[in-house]
Amino acid sequence: MPLNQNSFISLVKYPILTEKTIQLLQSNQYSFAVDKSATKTSIKAAVEELFNVKVVSVNTSLRPLKSRRVGKFIGHKPRHKRAIVTLAPENSITFFEEN
Repeated sequence: MPLNQNSFISLVKYPILTEKTIQLLQSNQYSFAVDKSATKTSIKAAVEELFNVKVVSVNTSLRPLKSRRVGKFIGHKPRHKRAIVTLAPENSITFFEEN
């Protein structure tokens, strides 16, 4: 099933930048929040198309559901699927431009 540019953008939501994921950048691994229904092959195709890089592997995990209380109401925090994408050694993605 060929996907177009708009479906790639909706598949990969945003990069996850935490202390742990910034340390992963040294080993050429990038972390993204993706759609819950995304598969590893569709994530690989989307990242390769959006950023013009060669993806070596994709690891995914579905974050656990956490409760949240606001006053007397109990709900849940939003859940997202995390994809850690390993790029080929000669490729990189720049999130911030250097002046």
